[in-house]
Amino acid sequence: MSNNPPRLTGKIHPSRIRKFAVPRAAPGLLERYRALGDASGVLSDVMDRLGIPGVVGASTLKPTMPGKVIAGTALTVRNALQPGDGYANARVPTNKMAEFEAHNLALPGDVVVIQGVAGVSNMGGISAQTAKRQGEVGAIIEGGIRDVAHSRSVDFPIWASEITPITGKWRLETMEINGDIDIAGMRVSCGDIVFADDTGVCFVPIARAEEVLLWTERIVRAEVIKCDAIDAGMHIADLPKTE
Repeated sequence: MSNNPPRLTGKIHPSRIRKFAVPRAAPGLLERYRALGDASGVLSDVMDRLGIPGVVGASTLKPTMPGKVIAGTALTVRNALQPGDGYANARVPTNKMAEFEAHNLALPGDVVVIQGVAGVSNMGGISAQTAKRQGEVGAIIEGGIRDVAHSRSVDFPIWASEITPITGKWRLETMEINGDIDIAGMRVSCGDIVFADDTGVCFVPIARAEEVLLWTERIVRAEVIKCDAIDAGMHIADLPKTE
């Protein structure tokens, strides 16, 4: 990998990018997370038992593409409202959104996670298409998104708390990239493992990722055996136990 600094977009001052060198799990570990299937429920149980917060249900962060399962490395973005009235700002438009800088820094397998602004779009279709081109596997956004048909057309799944056509271009400002953020009361750091399916989103601290995965894999294997026994007609009283 080159030691040269990345070429930036200029959409945010470099001092607001807290980390250029994002801590990353080994690719094989992410593949094992993806191989779990729709296992957010099991992950949630394991994180409970290990005392790790970081789970948000799909009733809060709703998937735009049902049936998708993603696992990747978090790149974090924090947005805030611009001062002033959005309609007045639109007359002299100044776009202060900078999630494109996160896309610019992304590597294949990453997930942009945005602590966004409610009621306006924090990511649109062209942004989603760019993320897909960069190899990102999805996005998680507390706040609004728009152009859902566009993101679906490029097969880019998003989990978001709102959908709205109202732009954030002159209503919000990106304050920071790759700092700690808050998603539905859960702290997320760049480099954390993001797992999402139809049931919810799990943010696993990278330092605990292997520990969480080993326990989850064991339970998933046990549940497959139990489901096969159910299909085979085994009496309920004789079904194998799971954790």
